[in-house]
Amino acid sequence: MKKTQVTQYNALARILHWLSAVVIVAMFAVGLWMVDLSYYSEWYKTAPDWHRSVGILLLLVTVFRLLWKALTASPQIEGSKLEIAAAKAAHHSIYLLMMVIFISGYLISTSDGRGIEVFGWFTVPSLGELFANQSDIAGAVHFYAAWLLIGLAALHALAALKHHFVNKDNTLRKMIGASK
Repeated sequence: MKKTQVTQYNALARILHWLSAVVIVAMFAVGLWMVDLSYYSEWYKTAPDWHRSVGILLLLVTVFRLLWKALTASPQIEGSKLEIAAAKAAHHSIYLLMMVIFISGYLISTSDGRGIEVFGWFTVPSLGELFANQSDIAGAVHFYAAWLLIGLAALHALAALKHHFVNKDNTLRKMIGASK
């Protein structure tokens, strides 16, 4: 099913990559901003509702993205053997951290037995409190996993820039649709 010789990522893979990147950075920023909201802020209820809704939609996009990645051809990773291994490890870690964030966010939001209402379109049902102090434990996991994800995403971006400006290879061009 996969072709072996492609020079760049397909248009849908590129769109999903950049959309995910923007949403992840925005969700991180909003998450940091939300924790300082006071009860009397007009955003106290709205911001978390939107954060949860966007998080659920990003989960759906991510699952689709992983399926799309499995079914379509991708260009070869460029670089030394160490760089290729590091890139693969980073990509797997990014997806793993995203799943940890999705699951911990779900556990935070549903520990009181209420489902997650996604922009009024549908509700993700709650499994309730599955273990003692679920919200607090899941909240700590969510916080630290988000910081790790942002750090790894920054490293990922720096590596792409290094490949573009130092190595002068196609690594970044493949993800913007301009490979040679």
